[in-house]
This record gives sequence, structure tokens and C-alpha cells, in this order.
Amino acid sequence: MVTWTGGPNVENSPLTLMDWVRVIARGGPLVVLVFGCLLLLLAVRLIERPLCGMRRPWTPYITQFVCRSAFFILGMGYVRIGAPMMGAGAVVANHTSWLDVFALNAAKRIYFVSKAEVASWPGIGWLARATGTVFIQRDRNQAASQVQVFQDRLRAGHKLLFFPEGTSTDGVQVLPFKPTLFAAFFDPALAVSLRLQAVTLRYVAPKGADTRFYGWWGDMDFGPHLLATLAVKRQGSVTVIYHPPVTLSDFPNRKALAKALEDQTRSGLT
Repeated sequence: MVTWTGGPNVENSPLTLMDWVRVIARGGPLVVLVFGCLLLLLAVRLIERPLCGMRRPWTPYITQFVCRSAFFILGMGYVRIGAPMMGAGAVVANHTSWLDVFALNAAKRIYFVSKAEVASWPGIGWLARATGTVFIQRDRNQAASQVQVFQDRLRAGHKLLFFPEGTSTDGVQVLPFKPTLFAAFFDPALAVSLRLQAVTLRYVAPKGADTRFYGWWGDMDFGPHLLATLAVKRQGSVTVIYHPPVTLSDFPNRKALAKALEDQTRSGLT
């Protein structure tokens, strides 16, 4: 995956004593929420998996509860505009921050599609596997098996979410969508009636902060960005905008599909 380095990093001031108080006051409950519910999810999955297989009728509600509660703990505003599509399909969104995972899961039960390396990341990899993330290899030799994985997931009623920019940005722009990420959907094995929905994540920075405050990109480390988010005195907000779904059969090729979804996503930032 190419890392976007289109702008200088946001410079955050050293944390004061009151900043650290807010970090502890928010971070403590957030850790308890995430990892406490992870244990609950794994326990429920022990029953859910043998009974329901790939279908997950119960555990996604736990994930959704965690993500909704996270914004309450952070004190961060959360607004949803538009309606998530019903039934199976693919969802695409612009990628700004690690907060995207919470923002997208809070509104609708979805399953992220991620590069295979993420599965081995400490902490994040465990959470991703537990919540049903689909891991793919960026290898042409694996294309057929990946189509089969998508087929199985869609047949189980899952919504698969992609970040077609291929990297995270500063949140004030949308990069061109990579058409190659849509190639698998044009395989004859997948239904031509497949529906896709574009989603725009629009972050508003805390008052007085850099407009790119919530963006996490380039060589920015996760730890300092997390601390800055927890420490801010008064949080900003995120708006999740669902655009009208489109049907795969309405597009002649992956480039036309990628451009249409890109335009929809970008319109939500204007």
C-alpha cells in the first residue's frame, strides 16, 4: 500500500497536566470498553460459529455497541446523513483516520476488507480478526481465491467495506479511487446485480485546532495521534454521509465504477 505524504504533519503541543487527566479519564474507559467487549464477543462467537458458520447474527451488535459508545466516551459529536443500503453488497469510503473504523461500524454492521499484513499487527490485528475482517493478498495469483472469498461473504449477507484511495489522508480531500480494487467485482462469478454504496466521512476539528486534526497519514505515529485525540479539551465531530447505492451492471468497466463512486464520495466534503 502506498502511503500518502501530500502535506506536512499536524504539529501538536506537548501535553499539560490537565491534558493527561483527560487522557486517563477518556482512555481508561475506552480500553475497558474495547477489550472487555472483545472478550464478550469471543465468548459469544464460540456459540455463534458452530451454529451459524460464516453468518454472524449476534456478534456484530457487540461491535456496533462498542463503536457507538466510543464517541460518547470521547465526547465527540457523531451525525449520520442518509440511509445505509439494505442487504449484501460493497461499501466504499474515504479514509482519514483510525477513527474511521468506529465511525463506519457505529452506523451499520459491516466487514472491512484489509491487506493481509494487518492480521499480524499487535492489538489492531486481533481486533480485526475477531470482528470478521476480510484479509486479502495484493497478488494476481490470488485473484481467483479472493473472488471466492467475496462470493462466500456476500452469500452470507455481509456488507464488505473498502477504502479505494489505498491510503489515509488529511480528511479535507478525497484522492482518486484505484480501479484495480474493483476488478474482483466484475468477475462473472459475482452477480451483476451487486449493489455498491459510497460513504463520505467528514470530520470537523475541535474549535481552534488545525482543520486536519483528526487526519492520520504519512509517517505519523499512532501513539501520539491517539494521545492528542484523547487530550483535546473540547472535541469536534464526524458526519457519516450515505449516498444513493449504485448497481454494478450499470457500469461498463471498473474505471467507470470507480470514478462514479469517487465523485459521490468527494461531493460529501463540499
